[in-house]
Amino acid sequence: CTKAGKAIVSRQFVEMTRTRIEGLLAAFPKLMNTGKQHTFVETESVRYVYQPMEKLYMVLITTKNSNILEDLETLRLFSRVIPEYCRALEENEISEHCFDLIFAFDEIVALGYRENVNLAQIRTFTEMDSHEEKVFRAVRETQEREAKAEMRRKAKELQQARRDAERHGKKAPGFGGFGSSAVSGGTTAAMITETIIETEKPKVAPAPARPSGPSKALKLGAKGKEVDNFVDKLKSEGENIMASVGKRSAEAAKVLTPPVNMESVHMKIEEKISLTCGRDGGLQNMELHGMIMLHISDEKFARIRLHVENEDKRGVQLQTHPNVDKKLFTTESQIGLKNPEKSFPINSDVGVLKWRLQTTEESFIPLTINCWPSESGNTCDVNIEYELQEESLELNDVIITIPLPSGVGAPVIGEIDGEYRHDSRRNLLEWCLPVIDAKNKSGSLEFSIAGQPNDFFPVQVAFVSKRNYCNIQVTKVTQVDGNSPVRFSTETTFLVDKYEIL
Repeated sequence: CTKAGKAIVSRQFVEMTRTRIEGLLAAFPKLMNTGKQHTFVETESVRYVYQPMEKLYMVLITTKNSNILEDLETLRLFSRVIPEYCRALEENEISEHCFDLIFAFDEIVALGYRENVNLAQIRTFTEMDSHEEKVFRAVRETQEREAKAEMRRKAKELQQARRDAERHGKKAPGFGGFGSSAVSGGTTAAMITETIIETEKPKVAPAPARPSGPSKALKLGAKGKEVDNFVDKLKSEGENIMASVGKRSAEAAKVLTPPVNMESVHMKIEEKISLTCGRDGGLQNMELHGMIMLHISDEKFARIRLHVENEDKRGVQLQTHPNVDKKLFTTESQIGLKNPEKSFPINSDVGVLKWRLQTTEESFIPLTINCWPSESGNTCDVNIEYELQEESLELNDVIITIPLPSGVGAPVIGEIDGEYRHDSRRNLLEWCLPVIDAKNKSGSLEFSIAGQPNDFFPVQVAFVSKRNYCNIQVTKVTQVDGNSPVRFSTETTFLVDKYEIL
């Protein structure tokens, strides 16, 4: 509110009438004693906790029996939200961003009670940035491009057929795929094919006209440059995607690209981990889900059995598909259909076996992170280290993301194993390590920046691996008839769903 008690942005978390709120705010300036340096003032029924912000006040109105220390902490978080959305602490600027502020306020307090959140979490919740949506859009654009390329190819074929027909003095063929023989007149076919060819020509022609331009945007937007697959699409839009989701798009590209040597029988073994640790040690929860997906592209190999080797010693819960013979799997570790005469579906991914591991056993954590911020005057010295506990794993493209306080500039890096990136827009420090394995199982990072210990949590970890956590593998594939071996290929991925140190 202003110093006169006029509300600019007001958010109520309990049922109150507008007149009651305006009455409380109108009384606020009269209650303040300018001669004393207080941060709160009380009446018979309420307590005003306030903080001056240049020409304005941030005011928190609570009941008198609330904990004033908690109220002051909440007020501090509220006041830190304002500069996140407003460039200047002025009335018109705050009014302009009022809805952004209200959404952020709702993340701090719910139904009158303080939520356990920090500034980085509030920003994440309000942005609602979806990596899945970006991947979906990229896939859809690739499909659209392929459809256009196919359309141009068909149009050229038709035009060629028409020319050949004219050359031999025959009647030109029409469009067979449009369902009507009436369209097979030579003139109509010629008109349609010419229209398609002509409309497509301007798009392709300008590409060689600008061989090199100073702007990257021009290169990316050049319509003549056809990007053939999903990976190239992600690379071509690398800047946009990197800015919002770091290297996860690159990981997605690696995971989604099909292997070069896909056999007629191909298996995807995929695991996802969701893990939450405490900053002082201790595993709050770890959940791991895995699945074997079977893809058969040749019906000769539709009646097969998979020989599974399970070397897991952690107590993983296994579950087979309802159509899979459970007894055969239990006794002989083989995956086959209940009815041996039936075949597996062709050209589709079928989940045949899934497993789940849920634990709070600390020794099961694959990669431990120890973040140790210590205050030193106005600055905070942060030491963070990682250690690979599961030495059989090889983690690639590891990114450890540490939130930073806003408005205090860049961190001063002391010692570092690997590389780092400072994202000033989102106030994040990304510690990047290409590989963590048994030869490179531990490392540390030291930096200092103005702030408090709580500002550097939650620490988040992302990685991708071609070795799975639970040692479950398909060792052999045989045909049901004759038990002869079948060539097969396997693709293994271990991904992070959530990996946080709170």
